[in-house]
Amino acid sequence: MTQRAYNFAAGPAALPEPVLAQAQQEMMALPGPRASVMEISHRSSTFKEIIGAAEANIRNLLSVPDNYSVLFLQGGGRLQFSMIPMNLLTEQAKADYVLTGSWGKHALKEANKHGEMNVAFNGSDEGFTRTPETADLSLTTGADYLYYVCNETIEGVQFPSEPDGGSVPLVCDASSDFMHKPLDISKYGLIYACAQKNIGPAGVTVTIIRNDLLDRASDELPIYLNYKAHADAGSLMNTAPTFAIYIVRLVTDWLVNDVGGLDKMYAINQAKAKTLYDVIDQYPDFYQGHAKPESRSLMNVTFRLPSDELTKKFLAASEEKNLTALGGHRSVGGIRASIYNAMPVAGVEALRDFMIDFCKQNG
Repeated sequence: MTQRAYNFAAGPAALPEPVLAQAQQEMMALPGPRASVMEISHRSSTFKEIIGAAEANIRNLLSVPDNYSVLFLQGGGRLQFSMIPMNLLTEQAKADYVLTGSWGKHALKEANKHGEMNVAFNGSDEGFTRTPETADLSLTTGADYLYYVCNETIEGVQFPSEPDGGSVPLVCDASSDFMHKPLDISKYGLIYACAQKNIGPAGVTVTIIRNDLLDRASDELPIYLNYKAHADAGSLMNTAPTFAIYIVRLVTDWLVNDVGGLDKMYAINQAKAKTLYDVIDQYPDFYQGHAKPESRSLMNVTFRLPSDELTKKFLAASEEKNLTALGGHRSVGGIRASIYNAMPVAGVEALRDFMIDFCKQNG
């Protein structure tokens, strides 16, 4: 087998090696049905056990209260951008959006098709380098919900804690840092995560929604766009993305059994991020971090070099060292090291050593 690189891709991203090994072992045939998970019915007892175990793991890891539904949906974040306003807006059709990066902007654009959205904070004038303080938020009285992205992958900006919207339901796109630390789910009306960054492959989105909000949806909505329809059907209204959900089950098994829970995962993630930010802070004339220190992401470490020429040289040299997918998003350039849960400490340390050597040779 070709040697695996340390894969710093932002998504689809690296998966834990024990998960890949188990999936490889079971690819041809699961015990019981003697067929691949991709070949069995989504309504079979085998798959119902898989999706049930995935949900149970999520509820266990995040201590999800009983008055919340855990849904496994398709369509990625782009579909959630539309489903959220379609399901949660009331007749007044007003909601607040906090913009700290590119994905919040995309969500707002779709929401504007369904009502009068208020931009409670817009970090674009500052180049999306920070998250807001409570005093920075211009909130709408009685808004239907407050929407934010807790970790912006492109800019590498992450909320250290949830924004305070008072009694307004808090809605969060947690796609790129889901399961990176414990969360108090009771603070949220709805939180969702596309799997392909931190908990699985592309193809499934985990949405956790407070049950009272399910009743806001109109029966006139197309059935696939109705959260309540999915909740009533246990996420099996249509053919579920069986392989993607199977991998989510394996990843959450890994978090429970191998890592030992989200408190331990969070400590590991903090240490990994500090390893890279320490290098950036040590060589500020060579590595310029994008996010302000208080808003730095633990998942996506973004920075620039003094020139485009050096950036290209950095990327070429890192590939030779088996450190791959470090290029920044096409819209901003620079360097982005995505160090999600599955990135081993050894990979981060290898990147740290490379960054120090590269600076000494080229600085």
